[in-house]
Amino acid sequence: MELFDPETEFLVSKRETGNEWELFKENVRPLKRGRKIELLNSALKSHSHNLLGKQLIEAIDDYKGDDPLHPWIQCIKWVQEAFPPGGDSSGLVVIYEQCVRTFWHSDRYRDDLRYLKVWLEYAENCVDAQVIYSFLDANGIGKTHSQYYISYALHLESNNKLKLGNEILNLGISRNAQPIEKLKDAYRKFLARSMTRQNATAEDAMEKCLPVRSFGTVLARGENRTQTSQNSDMSKKNSKQDRGGYAAPFNIYKDSSVVDTAMLQQQDISETDLNSWLSLGGRAERNKENNAIPTKWTSYKIPQRPGPRTGGTSACIEVFVDEECEEEAELLRENPLRYFPPASLPR
Repeated sequence: MELFDPETEFLVSKRETGNEWELFKENVRPLKRGRKIELLNSALKSHSHNLLGKQLIEAIDDYKGDDPLHPWIQCIKWVQEAFPPGGDSSGLVVIYEQCVRTFWHSDRYRDDLRYLKVWLEYAENCVDAQVIYSFLDANGIGKTHSQYYISYALHLESNNKLKLGNEILNLGISRNAQPIEKLKDAYRKFLARSMTRQNATAEDAMEKCLPVRSFGTVLARGENRTQTSQNSDMSKKNSKQDRGGYAAPFNIYKDSSVVDTAMLQQQDISETDLNSWLSLGGRAERNKENNAIPTKWTSYKIPQRPGPRTGGTSACIEVFVDEECEEEAELLRENPLRYFPPASLPR
């Protein structure tokens, strides 16, 4: 029986602990609401999502209830869970676009928070989210919710448009968007970040105006005046010396006993170093760093996974890539409203 170290034994045993997602966490795209561990483990281990995905899409087409947005929300959540890495191959951007385009003219969902969140998630996946926010503003979608103003202000802040971001947050407060406390808290944090950024900008501007030493350190204004006066005094002394006004010479005291002792110590050290090279030792002493203990290289075996071995080269598995879906997603990232009627677009 072949023995393995504990880590290899665990991997070979294929025991389930509920933490299998740890092996793939670099490929999992984070969600704001978090993820369910059971669904995440199942999605990472299984590749048979097509059947359930088709059922969800059919549920959207066959829905006869009084909330047609509900199956869309279920489908979006399933795609987010079933495709942890995200990306264009998941088709999520296409689903976002189809969902928002289906209900954009519906007065029923104009103030629905679920519908607004789909728009905001769609905006996060677009190259220019300003197009989305302008459309929402022109069509009055989500204006009663504080999340609209907070997300819009964060987008403007990320583009260094602090004045417009401040106006958007003030507009939401004046409209009493709910929950209003969440909006006011976001506004206070926005003001704090704005003041920090303005102070940093002002300090950078002041540093650029200050004189700089030759080695690059910045001088304060007081230090600059002190250095200027010192430089002027030194220049006056130098000019006097150039005209012949030399200072009176003075004698330097030398302790001859200390000097003689230091010279003798230095001479003893040099003689010791010189004598150390007269005897280089035997060959064994000179080559002691090169004497390695001989070992048998074939004594260590790399643990192998148990299972039948097939001769020859295994056939390559072709990875399926839905190029049409990726192209469509890329087009929607560049122009998220490309399929909307021209009359609905903001002017």
